[in-house]
Amino acid sequence: MIDYENLKKLNLTFMDEYEQVFRKTLNSGWYILGEEVKNFEEEFASYIETKHCIGLASGLDAITLGLISLDLPPKSEIIVPSNTYIATILSILQAGHTPVLVEPDERTYNIDCSKIEEKISKKTKAICLVHLYGKCCEMDPILSLCKKYNLKLIEDVAQAHGAKYKGKTAGSFGDIGAFSFYPTKNLGALGDAGAITTNSNELADKIRTLRNYGSRIKYHNEVIGFNSRLDEMQAAFLRVKLRRLDEINAHKRKLASLYNEKIKNHFIKPIVQESFFDVFHIYNILHPNRDALRDHLLKHNVKTEIHYPISPNKQKAMVGIIDNVSCPISERIHSTTLSLPISFFHTEEEIEKVAEAVNSFQG
Repeated sequence: MIDYENLKKLNLTFMDEYEQVFRKTLNSGWYILGEEVKNFEEEFASYIETKHCIGLASGLDAITLGLISLDLPPKSEIIVPSNTYIATILSILQAGHTPVLVEPDERTYNIDCSKIEEKISKKTKAICLVHLYGKCCEMDPILSLCKKYNLKLIEDVAQAHGAKYKGKTAGSFGDIGAFSFYPTKNLGALGDAGAITTNSNELADKIRTLRNYGSRIKYHNEVIGFNSRLDEMQAAFLRVKLRRLDEINAHKRKLASLYNEKIKNHFIKPIVQESFFDVFHIYNILHPNRDALRDHLLKHNVKTEIHYPISPNKQKAMVGIIDNVSCPISERIHSTTLSLPISFFHTEEEIEKVAEAVNSFQG
């Protein structure tokens, strides 16, 4: 059986270093906001090429605290892609704002830049874009709109660690770059973890205060804050994997190129474009008989996933919030997308077998 993902296999190659840093961190006796977090923040900021990185408890917290730090008027409208993972929209709501859905480009699955301007109103204060599946959004027109309408820009970079647009790294374009280090990500921790990147000294200071109970000085609470601190142990693990993130991305790009070469063209495959450096957190294909294709692949010993089966506007939690918004493109993608195995532990031979199984589907 070819697993879709297997975290034990994925992390075997890092195990010796993990054990070393585990013992080092354990023996340090300092487990919250210590040297490992400080060093990871410096190293990750350098990797993304921003001034600051602030380690947090999760990717959802990264977007939420990022939005709060911007001090937008209550219930500001925030532009967001209609096919994002629900966490992006939950963050907007938890920060006290209103999500405004914009349909994706069917070629890239990222927000359709040509459809953003028509959704901008006097209440619009920010764009929260999502670099979905490991592919950067087309940033030039988005940056132009932000400048034209004086909008803040939040990047959801949960799936795009190391992705680039015209040589510039995802997470360095906006006022805020919000990262998740969920274990399956290209840069994955061994539990929940997240971070914000920013070039703003002011925002960095606000977020550091917000993550720690609203406190700069112990027992002195200046604002209503949160407990959202990157764990010292997770920071240590992330430092190990960060040193090999380029290797991880290169391997996944190689596997993706094999899929692109081997899978027949009547399956809709990810688009490859100049100026985009894709890192393939997810390799998805589209097929109108997706569920039958998934069953076929399982019978051929290939496990798959669906990212994601339900469009956000169709989620029960969104009734009365965005359930009245028509999102036909998003809904079509959600009903036809299928994610194929593409982990750091997969071999080229396994990917060729997956491609062969996909091509044998007659549905």
